[in-house]
Amino acid sequence: MRDIYQDVTDKIVTALDQGVAPWIKPWSSSGSADIGHQPYPINAITRRPYSGINLPLLWAEARLQGFTQDRWLTFNQAKKAAGHIRKGEHSTLAVLYKPMEREEQTESGQPLLDEHGQPKVAHFGILRTHFLFNIEQTEGLEMLNETLLETEQSDPFQPNSAAENLLLSSGAHIVHRSADEAFYHPIRDLIQLPTKAQFHDEGGYYATALHELTHWTGHHSRLQREGVTSACPFGSPGYAFEELIAEMGAAFLCANTGIQGELRHEGYIDSWLPLLKADKRAIFRASGHARSASEYVLNLEQQLKRAVLDDSLCMNDGA
Repeated sequence: MRDIYQDVTDKIVTALDQGVAPWIKPWSSSGSADIGHQPYPINAITRRPYSGINLPLLWAEARLQGFTQDRWLTFNQAKKAAGHIRKGEHSTLAVLYKPMEREEQTESGQPLLDEHGQPKVAHFGILRTHFLFNIEQTEGLEMLNETLLETEQSDPFQPNSAAENLLLSSGAHIVHRSADEAFYHPIRDLIQLPTKAQFHDEGGYYATALHELTHWTGHHSRLQREGVTSACPFGSPGYAFEELIAEMGAAFLCANTGIQGELRHEGYIDSWLPLLKADKRAIFRASGHARSASEYVLNLEQQLKRAVLDDSLCMNDGA
């Protein structure tokens, strides 16, 4: 029987062995002319974005194969759309997660009840593999193979409003000092960054800031991640795992805000590889934590927008 966890881990490890951080979006673009900005890979037919562990899987394959498109589909989808996969093309592994639930039972087969007398329900999921092809591997589907609008190169240190809004709406205590390090201090609940002038470009600055902001989400008053709330010495498995979460979380937020910045993975690859090779489920857990962290930050921004809108409506009503 196929071991999905091992298959996915092997893919990630292979990419890391080649120096490719698979959670970094491999191109800088603002989407297509027709569908606008799409930060994550999407299905070419349904236009639904892929998520979770599929992000590093698809981004890694795009980097390794040199794809410039972020649209994917199955063999059958290509066929139904009156196209086909080019002969000799190889598919890319993806994972389908199907949530399931069942009522819990006692050893004698009787329903297990909660404190309210209602049947207890166990929630779990089933992982299934499916195989995707990039739209560039197809023929006869030119109408789907839209040209990406390349992001214009800007002068260094042009503020990215989307990223600035994320940092501001988080409410995180961020200080800038002329120093050679960036870090999050859990006890003081503080992010320290070098000054913007110390970075080669704004992409590097925001990638670093969002990396530290991902650490910030793990505070005991927020998502309570063990790598932040517990003492994990430098170089320990716990430290490496939290850095993996922060790197993936920053990559997801960079993609969401249209930032193409160099993340900090080079110094951590040697510590990640043993971790992933020893535990085939580690990359799934890290991806889950990274997704929770990025969604936490994005939700804070939405909450602030709603609060501002509510205040505006109240002021208008009182006028």
